[in-house]
Amino acid sequence: MGLKRGVVKKEKNFDFRCLGVIFLIFWIILSCSETSQSPISLKTVEGKARDFMLKDLNNQKFLLSEQQGKPVLLIFSTTWCPTCRSEIPHYKKIHEIYTSRGLVIANIDIQESQDKVSRFKEKFQLPYQVLLDETGRVAEAYSIVGVPTMILIDQEGRIRSRQYQAIDDPLKTLFAGS
Repeated sequence: MGLKRGVVKKEKNFDFRCLGVIFLIFWIILSCSETSQSPISLKTVEGKARDFMLKDLNNQKFLLSEQQGKPVLLIFSTTWCPTCRSEIPHYKKIHEIYTSRGLVIANIDIQESQDKVSRFKEKFQLPYQVLLDETGRVAEAYSIVGVPTMILIDQEGRIRSRQYQAIDDPLKTLFAGS
């Protein structure tokens, strides 16, 4: 009986140590995520798109706030994602229909090298701008949990849609008057 009580006490101590280690790891991860890797607005007004700056494949800066007055479609993707690849014809069709009407399309590639993404853009002949989110900070700021994800932002900088399927109806609604 004395042995059994000692085992239970050791198990409880072990549980508290595990919880302590988990808490410490969680705290470290949160602390690391607060480092400033790129200028991103950390405060979000409900419905307002967060500002960010990323470079494209030609090292040109893309600042979301400079697109004010224009609707913007952000396509979060990766080169290894099969669904991202299969959706490219749809993205090209959106580009063909809406860029002449003022839509800015920016494909944001998450955590991949410039060389790899450049080869991908060339292979699939992407007609829209491709941005590099090498650290994943912008994807994190937009709470991207899977790719592809499309975020439609209106002329006032408000998020109108957040999905990858069925983006056509929100686009039609946004451009109904033009």
